[in-house]
Amino acid sequence: MDLSPVKLEILEALLLHEKPVKAVEIAGETGKERPAVQMHLIGLVRMGYAESPAKGCYLISENGKKALGLPQVTKDLALKILGQTPHNKTFHFYTDIGKPLNIHAQDLLDFREKIGKINADSIMFHFSRGDFEAWFSSLGDAELAKETGLLKSKRLPVEKLREKIHELVESRCVKLSKAMEQASPPA
Repeated sequence: MDLSPVKLEILEALLLHEKPVKAVEIAGETGKERPAVQMHLIGLVRMGYAESPAKGCYLISENGKKALGLPQVTKDLALKILGQTPHNKTFHFYTDIGKPLNIHAQDLLDFREKIGKINADSIMFHFSRGDFEAWFSSLGDAELAKETGLLKSKRLPVEKLREKIHELVESRCVKLSKAMEQASPPA
């Protein structure tokens, strides 16, 4: 079933939240009226694209992620994303073209640590060019790439952007680790 552009926008807003959120918060993020957002959220729940774990609170479902074109996380995918990348695929931080910081991230866990310490100019340089999204995609993480791309419409100040990227990567690492554990047989 095709989703309307408004429903897709609401699903994308839900994707950026780890915990259930209220319609008023989604309305604020999308610039839509709360009653309209509430009705769309109810529709998304009925369609199976969102869940309502508590009255008035919403969360994107696995079907909702599929509707956004995101693959379900399997043990193999989690291993691929969290695995160490070859040296030629590490993320190299720059402040501008031809201005490397000589700092690189070997893998997603290493990136999580470095993003919290890296120079603000480097964050803006890479974010504006879509470098973070491209690297996450190269690791096989379409979901993290999508989430990072969705931050562009938010126009966050650099320190808030750093915080949000760190939060997204941290949350993703936890989810991927859980996916690896759940799929592993007990010892």
